[in-house]
Amino acid sequence: MQPVDLRSDTVTQPTAAMRKAMMEAPLGDDVLGDDPTVKRLEAVAAERVGKKAAVFTPSGTMANLLGIRVNTQIGDEVLMYAGAHPFNYEAAGAAAFAGVQIRTLASKDGIISLDTLEGAFRPDDDHFAPAQLLTIEDTANRGGGTVHELDHLDALTSLAHSRGMRTHLDGARVFNAVVKSGISLARRAQGFDTVQFCFSKGLGAPVGSVLCGTEDAIHLARRMRKALGGGMRQSGLLAAAALYALDHNVDRLSEDHDNARALWEGLSAAGFPVKEPQTNMVYVTVDEAPKWQDDLGDSGVHCFAVSDTELRLVTHLDVDRAGIHRTIEAFASLQ
Repeated sequence: MQPVDLRSDTVTQPTAAMRKAMMEAPLGDDVLGDDPTVKRLEAVAAERVGKKAAVFTPSGTMANLLGIRVNTQIGDEVLMYAGAHPFNYEAAGAAAFAGVQIRTLASKDGIISLDTLEGAFRPDDDHFAPAQLLTIEDTANRGGGTVHELDHLDALTSLAHSRGMRTHLDGARVFNAVVKSGISLARRAQGFDTVQFCFSKGLGAPVGSVLCGTEDAIHLARRMRKALGGGMRQSGLLAAAALYALDHNVDRLSEDHDNARALWEGLSAAGFPVKEPQTNMVYVTVDEAPKWQDDLGDSGVHCFAVSDTELRLVTHLDVDRAGIHRTIEAFASLQ
């Protein structure tokens, strides 16, 4: 029996139809600017986000780094919530390659309050790094896969802009927010100067992310991508998978959300403390989470311990309702 892999929505395998689209994609050399499939993907992505231009990158980590780089200067400060991906999971790339300082802010479920952001602004003083960029993560992974309300997104970006800051949306799973809220990506991204989103998470493509913004920002981002070794040649193979994902795998994210709720309901009924999910992430509180991770793995259910007392389980297109039931049974058997 195949294991149920809930470690992340990055573990998905491309479907036969996606593989066919990849094999049939017209190719060129993207570093030379003539891969037609990459160019089409970038145009489609920019239009979806409501920006002028886009650049295809190997990963969300690189897209976030480029977003930080094009919005800041060396010695600037970037504000984000304490659980944010660039601060926790991107190998200090912002410091090493963009030369910026990250300052983390308190949040509730990954959502920074207006009062918290207002209180984060410091005087124009030579002792302080100038806060030049606000980064928002939507959905907020460590917040529990939470979705920002549209009016709050607008208020945060408006406040940042009023203080002379720029704004970047880390939208690794932003289509989960789009499906959950029913609000278009272009509208959700309206207040942001740059936006990145991933194809290799809930959308089910094997590789890739995209950074969107103004033509000038993306021109600089493309140069920085080359400097970081992120220029890819016949990358239309990967872009074709991303285009297929945009065409076929956005609306179906609601199935992942439904499966996450079924998992929450089952684990709650079994007596486990579980945070009610908004999208495709279920956080479960247990004693000795690393041991639970190992024991569940032995039972054929894979997940991650994200702290000593918390497990994260992520639903995706390769997990069906039968897999959810098996997961609930595995938890119950280990009580």
